[in-house]
Amino acid sequence: MKPLGALATALHVLLRASLSQALSSADSAFPPLLDATLADLRFGLDNNHFTSVDLVQAYIDRISEVNPDLKAVTEINPDALSIALERDTERRAGIDPAKQPLHGIPILLKNNIATDDEMNNTAGSYALLGARVPHDSTIASKLRKAGAIILGKANLSQWAASREVVLHEGWSAHGGQAVGAYFPKQNPRGSSSGSAIAASLGLAWAAVGTDTGGSILMPGHANNVVGFRPTVGLTSRYLVIPYSLRQDTVGTLTRTVKDAAYLMQAMAGPDKRDNYTDAIPFDTIPDYVAACSNSGLKGKRLGVSRNTMAADIDPSANTDPEAFEKALDVLRAAGAEIIDNIDLPCNNAPTDQTKGRRSNPASDNSLAAAMAAIFAIVGADFLSSLPEKYLSLLKVNPNNITSVRDLRNFTRDDPQEGFPRFDTTAWDTFLKLGLTNTDPTYWSNVTAATEFLGPQCFTGALEKYKLDAMVHPTPYSVVMAAGLGLPVVSVPLGRAPDDSPIVPSDRGKLMLSAPNGPFGIAFSGPAFSEEKLFAMAYDFEQRTNVRTSIKPFIAPTTELAHVVRKRCLRDLRGACGKEFK
Repeated sequence: MKPLGALATALHVLLRASLSQALSSADSAFPPLLDATLADLRFGLDNNHFTSVDLVQAYIDRISEVNPDLKAVTEINPDALSIALERDTERRAGIDPAKQPLHGIPILLKNNIATDDEMNNTAGSYALLGARVPHDSTIASKLRKAGAIILGKANLSQWAASREVVLHEGWSAHGGQAVGAYFPKQNPRGSSSGSAIAASLGLAWAAVGTDTGGSILMPGHANNVVGFRPTVGLTSRYLVIPYSLRQDTVGTLTRTVKDAAYLMQAMAGPDKRDNYTDAIPFDTIPDYVAACSNSGLKGKRLGVSRNTMAADIDPSANTDPEAFEKALDVLRAAGAEIIDNIDLPCNNAPTDQTKGRRSNPASDNSLAAAMAAIFAIVGADFLSSLPEKYLSLLKVNPNNITSVRDLRNFTRDDPQEGFPRFDTTAWDTFLKLGLTNTDPTYWSNVTAATEFLGPQCFTGALEKYKLDAMVHPTPYSVVMAAGLGLPVVSVPLGRAPDDSPIVPSDRGKLMLSAPNGPFGIAFSGPAFSEEKLFAMAYDFEQRTNVRTSIKPFIAPTTELAHVVRKRCLRDLRGACGKEFK
């Protein structure tokens, strides 16, 4: 070897060694992605510890590690890295992160929220594979405007859990069977299953979901994340594949309450293409992030319904009753007044009202009638809304699906859709009833269900006892909020003890509950009370900090330090963050 060549080789080796040592010592500059908050990521980006390209690559690598087993993500945006590079260029040009806190931050969207790009929006079905929308959904457009990077699409219970009466939660034909990460064969709950799993494991900073009847709240509860269901009408559903216009709402799955507030801040607001947003009662969206303070519980009146919690609603509903009682003590210590033993007749019997399922027969004729009415309402909504609000707007519709009947026939005929193991019983019933949302019977059902769940139950109790919110283990909040279109935030509360029984799901081979299974506590309020709910939930979260103490049994190992190390070792000219210089 020539002398100069030998010298160059020696310098190269020394540089690699020095750089490797510097990277090892700098690992503390990178937040662990399992728990990283927006503040953590914002600090690292704004101080050049890493780039958005690094962040996207780290999340892609983490998805690649666990997705073959957990099936949380249906596809990754092929443009994600190029968009990240654009965000890095904008940041170097002087983007103000205080004005755009989501700038350069990767998020996932549930696979029923349309994007006008190379990604599909299938609701988990091959019926819409290859379909194209005329432009972004309002939610996707708002997030792009905020500077967020749409990393990919998250798996879901197919068609937002509208297809079957007794559900295979977390399963879709296009995405496969999503599985939770906290115990073997964990039912991830639905329908925003993939969004919750991804947020919990740090497969993205956060994920967006939709909730019709617990579809954000239940996955949040089961996957150790904050699930936020906003008031129907606070977020636009334009070009979100619909289930029920009266109950659908776009919300968030995040690791912290404040991160949910940041994401909601970007998504909330009126849209002339969704008339439900006309109900927003304020001209300017409240500052949900500022609402997250350590005094959010002081002086609040919170109701607890013991008859609601006595219902055997779900094996995972209250896997550690002592944890809920301790939570009430935390609330009292924070200055909240607990109004206990409020009777709520609408929760006297167990039910999953939007899916038409019951664990036990309804014990009350009024409840049974209300649940039947709600099942008819969502069915009529689906028959009307899917063609009018989505299918008719497609610019490419490869299988010419123009109605629920077309969809049912495709699903039963195409072997990829898994019929008859995965049946179409809900659609069959909707089509048999034949109602639409213009039928007089529809409005009589709406009146009956709203009266029963509202003045006779939840909103009646809020008014009678002058409550700011009600607080329960998360599953008990679903019926009231969904039927009335009201907001709920679910916060991690604990894990099932090691001696807990293993409880199988009604269908399939998944388990509903087992040792280490996470569970949550929910704050439920009146319409458009999100600012107050964020304040209370944040205060509670800061006093308990449960989430980080509950560890998944399977998790990705890729971290930002690994990605940056690879990048820097590929480019020995020093294209690294300033902590390595």
